[in-house]
Order: sequence, then C-alpha cells, then structure tokens
Amino acid sequence: MRVIVTGGAGFIGSALTRKLVGEGLAEVTVVDALTYAGSLETLAPIADRAGYRFVHADIRDRAAMTRVVEETRPDALIHLAAESHVDRSIDGPGDFVETNVLGTFVLLECARAYWSALDTPARAAFRFHHVSTDEVFGSLGPSGAFSETTPYAPNSPYAASKAGSDHLVRAWGETYGLPVVTTNCTNNYGPFQFPEKLIPLMILNALEGKALPVYGQGENVRDWLHVEDHVDALWTVCRRGRPGAVYAIGGEAERRNIDVVRTLCAILDDRRPEGAPHDRLITFVTDRPGHDARYAMDISLIRRELGWAPSRGFEQGLAETVDWYLQNSAFWQAIRAGRYGGQRLGLDPAARAVSR
Repeated sequence: MRVIVTGGAGFIGSALTRKLVGEGLAEVTVVDALTYAGSLETLAPIADRAGYRFVHADIRDRAAMTRVVEETRPDALIHLAAESHVDRSIDGPGDFVETNVLGTFVLLECARAYWSALDTPARAAFRFHHVSTDEVFGSLGPSGAFSETTPYAPNSPYAASKAGSDHLVRAWGETYGLPVVTTNCTNNYGPFQFPEKLIPLMILNALEGKALPVYGQGENVRDWLHVEDHVDALWTVCRRGRPGAVYAIGGEAERRNIDVVRTLCAILDDRRPEGAPHDRLITFVTDRPGHDARYAMDISLIRRELGWAPSRGFEQGLAETVDWYLQNSAFWQAIRAGRYGGQRLGLDPAARAVSR
C-alpha cells in the first residue's frame, strides 16, 4: 500500500510514519514544509528503511502537491499537516487560515484530480483521510462528551481554521464523491512532541528548575491520548473506515490541567529527586483568552464499528513520556536553544481586550 502523509515530520505525523514504515505496513511519502515544529530528527529511526521517502514542500503549493501525488500514485492520503498550537493562533491567526484552510483545499483538489483518473476498483479503494481535533466543537460543561454529531462551535482561531478544513473535506465528499474520512481526536502526548504544549513544557521547565505556568487555576479539563494509540486509530480508520464517515478518537482519560502537572511533578520527584519537590515550581498565570473549559470524546462509534480503543493508561503513558524526555535530551535541548525557549505565547493585547 502506498500512502502520502502530510505533516509527516511533525509530532503525530512522524509517529504514524514510524509505525507504517517500521512495521512494514505501507510505503510512505512524507510531505512537510519543516516549519518550526517539524524536524527530520523525528523520522531518523526509519530514515534508511525501504519504503520511506521525504519531500520538502508546502501543502499550499499546488504544483508541488500535484507532482507528489502523480509520482507517488497513493492508495491513501493522510492529511496531518497543520498549524496546531492555540496560543500561536491567538498571536498570528493568518498562518492558521492559510495552512489549515487553503492548504486543505489544495490537497483536496490534487487528490480529486488524481482519484478521478483511476480505474473503478482503485477509485473505490482510495481514501482521503483528514485528521482534525476535538476543539472544533467548542467547550463542554461539567458533564457529557463530544461525538460525531456534535454541532461545531470553535472558539479559537486554531479551532476555527480546523473547523473550516473539516467542512471542506465533507463538501468534497458530498459534492464530488471523493472517498473521504475525518477523525477528530483529543489532546495527544508522547515522544517527540514540540515543547510548546503542556506536558513537554512542564517536563522541561521542571528539569531546568523554572516556573511551571498553569493557566487560571488549572481547572480546565482535557482528555489525554497517547500518540501511539492515536496512530493505531488513524491506520485503522484509513484502512477500514466508511467513506464519508467521521470518527471521534479519545483516550478516555479526562484530567484537570493542574492534576496533570502535579502527576508530572510526582514522577519527576522519583526520577530526579535532586529537584524535588517539583510542585513548588507551580505558578498560576493569567488564563488564555477564550480558554475552553472541558473536552471529552465519546468513542463508542469507532469502538463498535472498527474495534479500536486506547491501550495505554494515562499514568503509564505519562511516566513513559517523562522517561523518553529524560533519555533524549539532545532533541529538546536543541529546540530550547534555538527555535523555542519556553516563553509564553498567545498574549496578543487585542485578543485579551476582546476576551474581557
């Protein structure tokens, strides 16, 4: 099976590529623009393996995307390329609209042109798999969960841009018959995550003895999904999902942000006792503008139809993630010294004024 993975040098895309190539499940062409969060280091474990190819290109470049599709002749295109950090979307929403909306449009058109020329069996087998987020649904109250039929109500520029891309994918399926599937997942964590996100940021700040900034009082709730569980779900959906279907993917591991940080501190107290107690570094800071209160996913559809469910318990996965960052300091030290030093993002004054 031949697969194109866009954003394949990013956190989730590289985990998917390592799985597919490392386990001999598919030949993979990775397309990535190598923006700040993309790194070929994430693909180093499979870089010399047969069945792997890397193309440095931007998904907004229609000519480049057409070439990649024509050269690869894929059985599936799994679309993970995106600007993905909410805080950065507050400071610079334009990049999110261009990459997440326009880039998805370009890919859909390239895929449609290729798919239209296939013979009937190949057309039926082809999949355009769009990978999205639970954030498109907005914010939950203290109970309930998002599902495949939850109305869209995005609250951040990031979420709005992903909602727009979801709607484009659905429309190309309905209008042109392109066999699309969409997955909306909860918060991911695990190896190789860029350290602007909560879990790696807290790990690295704690190791360096820096403040652990928690928004508001840390009461916001997220459902956590280990990235390797996520890519198992993605591959399952890509191979067996119904054309036109949407699947909610979650870890069934809801935690308040403050509880996640305290659990990390406890793990680090055990792994690095010289810095203990690490929870003394917790610092409550001004909340993010438009910060959604709670996310959770009802994963009954994917469990029932495709037999997928998360395999890692959160505490186990979190301990494994801490150990990975401890054992792979070269990965994050290079980032901290150059591309991102851990400073707070998402502090645009206009955004704060609107939120008040």
